[in-house]
Amino acid sequence: MSLLDTYKARLGQSHSSDWFEVTQDQVNTFADVTLDHQFIHVDPERAKNESPFGGPIAHGFLTLSMLSHFAEKALPAFEAGVIGINYGFEKVRFLTPVRVGSKIRGTFTLANVIERKPGQLQLTQDAVVEIEGSDSPALIAQWLSLVVEG
Repeated sequence: MSLLDTYKARLGQSHSSDWFEVTQDQVNTFADVTLDHQFIHVDPERAKNESPFGGPIAHGFLTLSMLSHFAEKALPAFEAGVIGINYGFEKVRFLTPVRVGSKIRGTFTLANVIERKPGQLQLTQDAVVEIEGSDSPALIAQWLSLVVEG
């Protein structure tokens, strides 16, 4: 089966990762890397007393960056000689803050496959980061990637 046929057969399929707990250490490390030390992320006491969230929350971009981890855990592995490359996003919306201590997971639905040239596909995944116990997701995104045969 060709690479294109393989991915066309997966259109509409959804895959979810396992749950992942967001810790204060992870949030603090992300703040150090991005230089975003806003108190709602890194000061638990102040976030509890002064923010509308009742405690510290993960950065939206931390939640977004977890898509790579979730995809690796949830999606079928690439065949030998095939690589995936992040191509960007058509849409990203942060819907619900992720409180430190929450568990999140990624769910991906293959929405579109375009053959850019032989051996190179552009995929569109509808990605959702869910929060355990919440009716509203943390984020939704249309994530673009390239799949390339080596």
